[in-house]
Amino acid sequence: MTVHRVVVLALDGVYPFELGIPSRVFGAAGGRYEVLTCSVDGGPVTTNADFAVTVGHGPEALATADTVLLPPFDTSLLTREPLPGVAEALSAVPAGARIVSICTGAFVLAAAGLLDGRPATTHWAVADVFRSWYPQVPLDPDVLFVDDGDVLTSAGAASGVDVCLHLVRRDHGTALANEVARACVVPPWRDGGQAQYIEHPVPVASANGTSATRQWALENLHEPLSLTELSGHARMSLRTFARRFNEEVGMSPGRWLIQQRVSRARHLLETTDLAVDDIAGQVGFATGTSLREHLHAAIGVSPLAYRRTFRGATASAG
Repeated sequence: MTVHRVVVLALDGVYPFELGIPSRVFGAAGGRYEVLTCSVDGGPVTTNADFAVTVGHGPEALATADTVLLPPFDTSLLTREPLPGVAEALSAVPAGARIVSICTGAFVLAAAGLLDGRPATTHWAVADVFRSWYPQVPLDPDVLFVDDGDVLTSAGAASGVDVCLHLVRRDHGTALANEVARACVVPPWRDGGQAQYIEHPVPVASANGTSATRQWALENLHEPLSLTELSGHARMSLRTFARRFNEEVGMSPGRWLIQQRVSRARHLLETTDLAVDDIAGQVGFATGTSLREHLHAAIGVSPLAYRRTFRGATASAG
């Protein structure tokens, strides 16, 4: 089994929680990953808490990375230009390595020119600053993470867990990602995006919310599930249901349903030999063609190409 090396570059002002995410998530993947932590000069780094961190490696570790991960640092230290030593350190990263940022780590990548013309995200609270500094980067502050192939960016705090689990899933399939999620006691996939967490009036939780209907929908994905049926199950008018659903989930019911159908289809493509038309029926798409269209829109590949990729990754891991 080939071990994938993840090198975490810790900068002064780093948030301790996010700094520990890669070791925790990748460390639960059964020895498939090795996580090293380095700084730009090999010395200790300050955190945004009342302690510093001594790292085990200097910037030379970046030259050995398969994946480089930049955790966030205190917003008071954000600068438009590259931070001292960072550009030089990143220049050592191998050409084929993946680069991943969490939260304000996206500022480091943008300052280094690594996000020019590429879709990206960062914490919603600093999105306006990011846009003003780096207008050449197409920013989407409404998502938890953006996977642009060899460069991935994620939003604040716990979205670092989301993107690391996504990488495990991308590398080794759903089954292992679910095992890692269980070991870390986190959900393997979170619905919605940052819109759920942006400061706005939040409805008081009650029995009149949409969570029960969402659970019912997940149990009945094979059915067409119109908005009328969903609102009827929730015992709300169409307008009230759509509004409350969007407030709670951060997207429309229709978009959420498609996301759940695609997610279920991906799982079946990875874990079964079912034909594409059969999978489409099980997840509520009318035809195999509809599944192909939605899967391509979501991740840019056909069902068969997706299955080959994950079956190959799983077989290699085994």
